[in-house]
Amino acid sequence: MREQESDFDDASVHGLQRYVRAVAAELGVTGECSYVEPGPPASAYLAVEGHAPTFPGRDIALVWDEERGWAVAVETRAGDDLAVLSHIGGEVLPRPAAVREFVASVLRGEHPGDPRPIRLRTVGADDDLLIRLSGYPA
Repeated sequence: MREQESDFDDASVHGLQRYVRAVAAELGVTGECSYVEPGPPASAYLAVEGHAPTFPGRDIALVWDEERGWAVAVETRAGDDLAVLSHIGGEVLPRPAAVREFVASVLRGEHPGDPRPIRLRTVGADDDLLIRLSGYPA
């Protein structure tokens, strides 16, 4: 079986890094709390300050991938893995302010989004994702 190659070039990866930094800034998160993987599928991780009331004492994070967009996840009891609580849905690259609102509602104990991993696009889709990321402002 042939391994799928990433469509993400340097410009797209740098754009994704800028996008993740913009989301982090909206959340008021600073420091080395995120990473980006070119994939496939391309993905990102962003540590979030705070805890979901339904999982007190467990760290939460935002995870992103190019097929499903953002989701809020909680550390498992073992602390090695993340369990997704909810996907923001709608689009793969929502505005950073929309991501902030989504996270804030999770931290308030609300249950926004969808727990199901709904695919919004596929890897290698003929759409404008790479162009949008490549042009993401610094």
